[in-house]
Amino acid sequence: MDDQGRATFVLHEHHKPRHHFDLRLEEDGVLRSWAVPRGLPDDPKRNRLAVAVPDHDLDHLTYTDADKGIADTGWWEQVDRTDKRLVFTLHGRGGPRTYALIRTDQDWLLHLMKS
Repeated sequence: MDDQGRATFVLHEHHKPRHHFDLRLEEDGVLRSWAVPRGLPDDPKRNRLAVAVPDHDLDHLTYTDADKGIADTGWWEQVDRTDKRLVFTLHGRGGPRTYALIRTDQDWLLHLMKS
């Protein structure tokens, strides 16, 4: 949680083994995590693959090393949630953006919602 009691997020940029991003949302004392090979979508017409990965400890909110940096960080809020979809707003360095994680048969799609 940030200083105002809001759930935090971090977007890690990994350079190895293959370039990708990890989206991590704080929830229930852990960071729920998805690997997003091409990064967060910047166009509502193009979804991105998101692969759920194991939860991470909260110390990953600030973790960096030679191969992993922080691409964005801030706080997030849930807009809507069902078994198959999580709609949330990230309040990061570039301002708020709303996304939907949509469950498919095996993975997730990450969708930028229209403003």
